[in-house]
Amino acid sequence: MATPPSRQQIIRLYGSTLRAAKSFSSYNFRNYFVRRTRENFRGMQVSCLRDPTKLSRAYNEAVKELAVMRRSALVNQLYGGWRLAVEQQSEVRMRDDN
Repeated sequence: MATPPSRQQIIRLYGSTLRAAKSFSSYNFRNYFVRRTRENFRGMQVSCLRDPTKLSRAYNEAVKELAVMRRSALVNQLYGGWRLAVEQQSEVRMRDDN
């Protein structure tokens, strides 16, 4: 039987996963993975409180998903496209003719 991860390990994994999710250059992928990460960790929090083996299994699965997400984010950054209209655009400065 594997030892269940500590609360600090879970919080650290959550932060790392959110950081990896926010590193996608594509708006749709970024929002999808942020939403999915939050839902997965909420589910882990609710369903695994009582059963340490279930918590260990969910933690190990989240670690594997983090590795895949990091690789996917890197590829997405390399081949990212144009920014969408719904994304925050940087302001275009106009020359002041005063």
